[in-house]
Amino acid sequence: MSSILAYSGALAAAGAVGAFATLCQKKNVNARLMPTRKLMYPPSADYPDLSKHHNIMKNHLTPGVYAKLRDRVTKNGCTLETCIQTGVDNPGHPYIKIVGMVAGDEECYEEFKEIFNPVIKERHNGYDPETMIHPINLDASQINGGKFDEKYVLSSRVRTGRAIRGIPHPPMCSRAERREVEKVTCDALKGLPADLAGTYYSLKSMTDEEQEQLINDHFLFDKPVSPLLTSSGMARDWPDARGIFHNDKKNFLVWVNEEDHTRIISMDKGGDMKTVFARFCRGINEVERLIGQQGWEFQRSDNLGYILTCPSNLGNGLRCGVHVKLPKLATDKRFSEILEKLRLQKRGTGGVDTAAVGGTFDISNLDRLGKSEVQLVQEVIDGVNLLIDMEKKLEKRQSINHLIPK
Repeated sequence: MSSILAYSGALAAAGAVGAFATLCQKKNVNARLMPTRKLMYPPSADYPDLSKHHNIMKNHLTPGVYAKLRDRVTKNGCTLETCIQTGVDNPGHPYIKIVGMVAGDEECYEEFKEIFNPVIKERHNGYDPETMIHPINLDASQINGGKFDEKYVLSSRVRTGRAIRGIPHPPMCSRAERREVEKVTCDALKGLPADLAGTYYSLKSMTDEEQEQLINDHFLFDKPVSPLLTSSGMARDWPDARGIFHNDKKNFLVWVNEEDHTRIISMDKGGDMKTVFARFCRGINEVERLIGQQGWEFQRSDNLGYILTCPSNLGNGLRCGVHVKLPKLATDKRFSEILEKLRLQKRGTGGVDTAAVGGTFDISNLDRLGKSEVQLVQEVIDGVNLLIDMEKKLEKRQSINHLIPK
């Protein structure tokens, strides 16, 4: 209370404008952007209650870190509160330990590095964003194997996100900026080569039935019910400037203005992961080239790789996954431990919030940062082949002890 009274007294004695400017100068914050009422309270009065939380952000947002960062503001007006709100509102996830924070713009990763860097290090298996360099490799010819046994693998998919430099991320962007993302992306997609060329469908022009069908077919992102979208502000003005592009074969897709500016996806039924990855590499290189022709570029740095809204997707943002039937292995108490050793993760086939049905899982890479696209796809190929070998052994009632990774 004494701190609040001291701030209030300063405002009264010097006049609101003068006192506000003085306080901003002392705190080294932008007086144009920081709300006056914020500075009337000490950081301890604002510190969130994280006592029941188990997300990664909670592990590193100490009162001291919060006090140091609370009054900082990026050039786009993003504050620490914008970054952590999703993790404050959502204590955790029953299947996957969530990060619990987002970046409102590219600058956040530097302006609030005292919280982002330790979160990144924990999420990405010890990767140090201060000293380590992230590799990029989109040469699909370097993949070994890549054709799964289709008795077990039902579908294959590779996706990533990309953010356009100079435009804030979805938690912070304005309507005009969101519409600019849509325009830039759609103009670029018009130049794709014939096998990737297709049509962009705006959510605003779709019927509810059309949306539901695309969602059920796993082509379109779901409506904004996820806490990540709603708490962070990404769902504002829905469905304005959101949409989906897909080619005629529906095996190359681009989502616009969901969690990131864009999500680029290559997918197919069956187990030919190498072909799916090759299409992905060619498609994303084409999109980047065509955006560059308009004078834009994707957000990228040496240490963080491609920069996206959620710290979990830094690096290459890549998720290489298959829907695979493993009913026998799923009942083995060592299943989760095996996946961890292979640096893989499991989800239900309906997404992160769903359970497996009939022993069929969505298995994908756990890592994003510190390994190239080729490395991660190869890890998934090798790991899923090993899981299938285990499943075949269990079907014959044979031991899998010798196959379990050390």
